[in-house]
Amino acid sequence: MSSEVSSRPFTVVVAAALEALIGAAAGVGGLYSMFTAVTGRTGELDSALPLTVIGLGVAALLLFVAQGLWRLKEWARTPVFITQLFLGVVAYYMFTSGQYLVGGVLVAVAVAASAAVLSPPTTAALFPGEWGEE
Repeated sequence: MSSEVSSRPFTVVVAAALEALIGAAAGVGGLYSMFTAVTGRTGELDSALPLTVIGLGVAALLLFVAQGLWRLKEWARTPVFITQLFLGVVAYYMFTSGQYLVGGVLVAVAVAASAAVLSPPTTAALFPGEWGEE
């Protein structure tokens, strides 16, 4: 297992971990929505159920993408980067609604994950031979 971890660049580990963290957060949101629907704490059952499905579906998708990046699958790079663009949009709306701390955390995660997934070590690991590395 340690040789498996050491064969990955640190930037891949960071990007995969942040993508998994975002997926886990989406899952927690979906579970919270389900909890409020089941316990009757929501005023809008019609919106709580679809939010549950969306949250859990997004969580599963993001965890799948994080696993793909961890396994050095080249297809995973684009979805990881697209996730960070969406996270930036959410951060923008957090800032415009006065939730500066949440917005700042989201921007920090998006920038760190984007930098990690687009970095030269990640590129070399995902696309060996295409960048002069044989």
